[in-house]
Amino acid sequence: MKRTLAIVALGLSMTSVAGQEKQLLWGDTHLHTTYSSDAFANNNLSADPDTAYRFAMGLPVVHPYHQARVQIGTPLDFLVVSDHAEFLGAIRHVYFDGVDTSELGLIASAKAKIAQWILRRAIDSRSARSLFIDVLPMPRDAAEAAAADFAERGQNVGWLPPMPQVEVNTWKTITAAAERYNQPGKFTAMIGWEWSSIPGGANLHRVVLTDAGADVAQTFQPFGLDDSPYPEDLWAWLDETSDSTGADFLAIPHNSNISKGFMFDTKTLRGESFSPEYLAQRRKWEKIAEITQIKGDSETHPDLSPDDEFADFETYPFYIQREPTPYVAAVGDYLRPALRRGLEMQRQLGSNPYQLGFIGSTDAHTALSSAEENNFHGKLATDSIPANKQTRFGNNSQGAYGWGMSASGRAAVWAGANTREEIFAAMKRREVYATTGPRIAVQFFGGWGFSDADLGATDLYAQAMSSGVPMGGELSLPGASSQPPTFIIQALKDPVGANLDRVQIIKGWVDQAGVSHERVYDVAWSGQRSPGPDGKLPPVGNTVDVETARYTNSIGEPQFVATWQDPAFDASQSAFYYARVLEIPTPRHSLFDAIALGGKQETGRPDTLQERAYTSPIWYQAGEN
Repeated sequence: MKRTLAIVALGLSMTSVAGQEKQLLWGDTHLHTTYSSDAFANNNLSADPDTAYRFAMGLPVVHPYHQARVQIGTPLDFLVVSDHAEFLGAIRHVYFDGVDTSELGLIASAKAKIAQWILRRAIDSRSARSLFIDVLPMPRDAAEAAAADFAERGQNVGWLPPMPQVEVNTWKTITAAAERYNQPGKFTAMIGWEWSSIPGGANLHRVVLTDAGADVAQTFQPFGLDDSPYPEDLWAWLDETSDSTGADFLAIPHNSNISKGFMFDTKTLRGESFSPEYLAQRRKWEKIAEITQIKGDSETHPDLSPDDEFADFETYPFYIQREPTPYVAAVGDYLRPALRRGLEMQRQLGSNPYQLGFIGSTDAHTALSSAEENNFHGKLATDSIPANKQTRFGNNSQGAYGWGMSASGRAAVWAGANTREEIFAAMKRREVYATTGPRIAVQFFGGWGFSDADLGATDLYAQAMSSGVPMGGELSLPGASSQPPTFIIQALKDPVGANLDRVQIIKGWVDQAGVSHERVYDVAWSGQRSPGPDGKLPPVGNTVDVETARYTNSIGEPQFVATWQDPAFDASQSAFYYARVLEIPTPRHSLFDAIALGGKQETGRPDTLQERAYTSPIWYQAGEN
């Protein structure tokens, strides 16, 4: 295998390489505030969209649980506040303003069932049982009895009536805040929400975001699970609303890792075969997917990619359900297998429903977009202090817990400007990528005619675009040639973070029988290592001191620039390629907590991890497709 490696001067930053063409912007498209019912149920009683934007912009804010002053390490360029559409602001409204008790009781509406689910989780949680007993406008002894009855009877009891005006008012508050903080060219506040379908504990959630401003967004109410649990109904609503308002939308699947195989299935959730209309709708509205976040990594799993030594990364084996069941990794749960399945379906159906780019985001419910291992505020407000992270949610020995969460992730966007329109356009063309937190700058191009001489070009972006495509793009053979494309990869360490271990390119392809395969290639790496007889590189080493949670950059490299050609390229086989960039080992957030608690605390998680970046794929389309 040819290995081309060039270490270039650090003064040549990734932004300046492409500065005339694109800016590298960092953000979070998935953040919850006090207006999300599950955030409020876990003691985020105060951190609202204003708090979220101020924190993201680098200002100090007050934490909603322990009330200490907190501040992000490096400010973001853009943010989407994506509160749950279901019962938007309702639980908070009940807590502060009460509700007419005559309206409580048996309610058959879909929204009441959602309220039951939220309240069941609250009653089960270690932090929220007393909170919700106190919320209910009835004597405490009556509330205790009602809570016990609720736990016993499940779906037969509803606590809250539908509150459409509360939801309307809350949406106006959220969208108005986005308008106040949106500063084109400086900081972008995009408008969005979360649609939270979860049939049988299978996570099918989507974050929906729009390029519209508050004036347009306030003409509709976010589509939620209470409107429909089926993704195709969400897409139909997006069609109708886009036509009637002029707004554009994207629906971003997330936490496919806990979807029980349904997120990227071969049939619809209704059990029907994919129709041409279904395929067209899915491709239209779902251009990118969240590959990493607080509830774990969704790239792949060791059971699905047994030859990938880095597949077992931040695995999150906890379904969102009251009674735990054993975790089973399915093809429809992870993005690399989904990309492979998409190639197979393209041969079968003539269309690829899973031609997805990658982003990362947090899914924090604290209103604090924190993804730094040494400055991580947890998923939930209650879970923001070390003493609470060892307790399992729901008081269940098999449930999720704070140290099982990841301090992840970040959305990286190559955009023409820091505006809603340009960021949204970059997402639609999939010129985006994900990291697990660090600001690892990455560019990835594919095309014909690239050479090592292009690596140092100051106008690399323009040159690469003239004969190729960036991440998220599609390639086809020029003329009758059967030569393999050449890929250019540039990776630069986080300016305040760890050195880089290696750059890899992951290939997936479909053979003549319609069966997909995958392979991981090491393209560039640090040190004087050589692949062993099994083709694997030796580990980069580990400088982390587990007694102090410190590490050194005495190993690894600050930057890689490389070209690569696929040694097994077959012009008749459609394929995808994406880059994965690994850092050297660094301390995990759980190690910082264990040391803070006296150094003898078992966290149930590794002390170190290798943070990483995932670029959106580049697809090669064979002629027959």
